[in-house]
Amino acid sequence: MIKESLPEDVDHHFFMKRALQQAVLAYEADEVPVGAVIISPELRIIGAAFNQKIQLSDPTAHAEILAITQAAAALGDWRLAGCSLYVTLEPCPMCAGAILQARLDHVIFGAYDPKAGAVQSVYQLLSDSRLNHQCQVIGGVMAADCGQLLTAFFQEKRAQGKK
Repeated sequence: MIKESLPEDVDHHFFMKRALQQAVLAYEADEVPVGAVIISPELRIIGAAFNQKIQLSDPTAHAEILAITQAAAALGDWRLAGCSLYVTLEPCPMCAGAILQARLDHVIFGAYDPKAGAVQSVYQLLSDSRLNHQCQVIGGVMAADCGQLLTAFFQEKRAQGKK
């Protein structure tokens, strides 16, 4: 199957800002501030979520996984072909696996994750030709804004730990 390219006039900043809004909700809930949105081929948001590992007591409750679940429900299909994921942090191996299983065509992420990034930094799972699906990837969209939120969160956590 040939993947459709995102239209050239897609405003990546618009959708990354929506993902950042989700990340702020995570921050306010005292969760690691990562947010994600999934858009349909018609450029409509069909999934939006933030990290909820603590709230849900679920190690799999990453923003990407929750947004994938919402998008699949919205479409009534586990295959998200033609859809695009916007996420504020480069996906981890678990989320990259879910992205591949969902058959998402495009992944656009903000901040790189040099410790656990499974898209470009540590691993390149989404472009591995040995797997049965690959995604088109754009990294670093609004990376400074996305990274700043994460940095502020962890600085706050470290400061609380010193008290």
